[in-house]
Amino acid sequence: MDNGLTRAEASEALTHLAFYAGWPKVFSALPIVKDVFEKRPGQTR
Repeated sequence: MDNGLTRAEASEALTHLAFYAGWPKVFSALPIVKDVFEKRPGQTR
């Protein structure tokens, strides 16, 4: 996100990774991603 990654792009990346790494691993990562998004309230792109 420091280099211009948007929230939408991050979400798309997680969906893409789910097919390679597996859905359970992505579901485990979601709370961490949510925490990062909440700590960056100014980025709404």
